[in-house]
Formats: sequence, structure tokens, C-alpha cells
Amino acid sequence: MAKVSLAVLAAGLPLLAASPCMADAIDGTWCNEKTGKTFEIHGPSIVTPGGARLEGAYTRHSFRYTVPEAEAPAGAAVAMRLLSENVVQVQAGETSAPELWRRCEQTS
Repeated sequence: MAKVSLAVLAAGLPLLAASPCMADAIDGTWCNEKTGKTFEIHGPSIVTPGGARLEGAYTRHSFRYTVPEAEAPAGAAVAMRLLSENVVQVQAGETSAPELWRRCEQTS
């Protein structure tokens, strides 16, 4: 019995170490269903919801940039965090409520 339990435990350890909330990468095109706006990330480059092409601080699971003057809220720091393969949390400024954006083309 102890040998079987040990084998089951050993087989399950890699599953415990996996992080189910981290998707492959934040890169891609993201849509806001409420506003109809989109943004697109490719490595450190972003096309903002207002159409500006900028460079930001990129990791595979997060992105940060400063809103350009021609867009609202101008000068605000935007922080994005990948929650799953198809959902990213976006917060513009420290006091705004986070928004959930979805991939425009869902991946499975």
C-alpha cells in the first residue's frame, strides 16, 4: 500500500508544480467587449487602443507603458497582467478599476 501511495504522489508532483494561470505569452491582439477597442502587443512593441505605436516594458506575462498625450488618460501608467491564455487584466493609473480584455481570436 505504501509503495502505491508513494508512486501516486511521485506521479502527481509535476502537476502541482505547474502554474495553470500562466498562459504562453501576452503577445497578440486583445479586445474590450464593452468598448469595442483593441490593442496589439508584439514583444516590447504595442499598438494602443488609440492607435499609437509605442515601446513598453515587456515580459512574457506582463506589459507596462505610459499612455501618450493624444489618448486618455494621458500620462497614466498602464499595467497589464496575463491571467490565462485568453484573458489579460489591464489597469490604467493607480486609482482606476482593472478591466478584463480577451484575445480577439481565442486560442485553446
